[in-house]
Amino acid sequence: MKVDSSFSFGDQLDNIDEIKGRYRLFEEQGFDGVVTAEIQNDPFLVVGMGADATENVQLRTGIAVAFARSPMTTAYSAHDLNAFSKGRFVLGLGSQIQAHITKRFSMPWHGPAKQMKEFITALHAIWDNWYDGKPLDFRGHYYRHTLMTPDFTPKNTQYGRPKVVMAAVGPLMLKTCAEVADGIIVHTFGTQKYMEEEILPRITDTLEANGRKREDFEVSFPPFVITGQNEEEYEAAKAQVRYRISFYASTPAYRPVLECHDWHDLQPKLNHLSKNNGWDKMPELVSDEMLETFAVMGEPIQVAEKIKTRYGHLADRITLENRLPTDILEKQMAVIKSV
Repeated sequence: MKVDSSFSFGDQLDNIDEIKGRYRLFEEQGFDGVVTAEIQNDPFLVVGMGADATENVQLRTGIAVAFARSPMTTAYSAHDLNAFSKGRFVLGLGSQIQAHITKRFSMPWHGPAKQMKEFITALHAIWDNWYDGKPLDFRGHYYRHTLMTPDFTPKNTQYGRPKVVMAAVGPLMLKTCAEVADGIIVHTFGTQKYMEEEILPRITDTLEANGRKREDFEVSFPPFVITGQNEEEYEAAKAQVRYRISFYASTPAYRPVLECHDWHDLQPKLNHLSKNNGWDKMPELVSDEMLETFAVMGEPIQVAEKIKTRYGHLADRITLENRLPTDILEKQMAVIKSV
């Protein structure tokens, strides 16, 4: 199993030298990859800094919001990052939810599964033109790309097209992922039970139906982790994760995970609070049982052992937020990578 690091949820990334320094540190610590999410910064810009600061570590977006962009703009960004990093970039895409796409980004929403399938198919049609010289003539329901002249065609194609992985939770998105992507980013709001009973069976069935092999498809999972070097750090991590669970559980798109555990009644209560400025009350509805189900909890090495036990047979990559000293992180990674 490979172990990636990430910039922690909500990190303020406002200093270029600091960002590059953290990328270098992740590489020195022995992480296999660094995952950059689209939260308060443009992930492609941040990954570009990482490409300049590192030589070996894989660079991944986890995720970039697909529907905030067109396939063409995304194709250029992904190509550039893969070329500039000498083949180390993996494009991780997600749909976000309708409200953010239409109200925050002011972009069209056509339904995540169909639109994402067409988005990734359009990406490959563009790359077929750039890398293989095929005519560009993509005509879909939502995207159309039929013009590409030599002046606008990238020439530095020696590292090929980047791999594309995508985030998926519900049945339709899982099917789409296994049809057109190179791997799945299992949402942090996931559990061992949901992966065993819903995600992996659906992925495996769709791969087989499309003549694809599971070993050629990558499963990446960034689990909630609650740990620390002392009681104060541990309790702070617990409070943060409890809030994040309540935040995700309030979203209708993630209801299938709750239903898998018979916690479906919780979602409308949290959704109501989220729409009525009840953010501070939401974590109170997350029980200790839920916390232990969603999060891997314990001292640092206990956490590594639990990750290995829970997810070693399910995931190919695990993402850890980098909050611990290097010597402890190295011990954690040694345990997890032994899968």
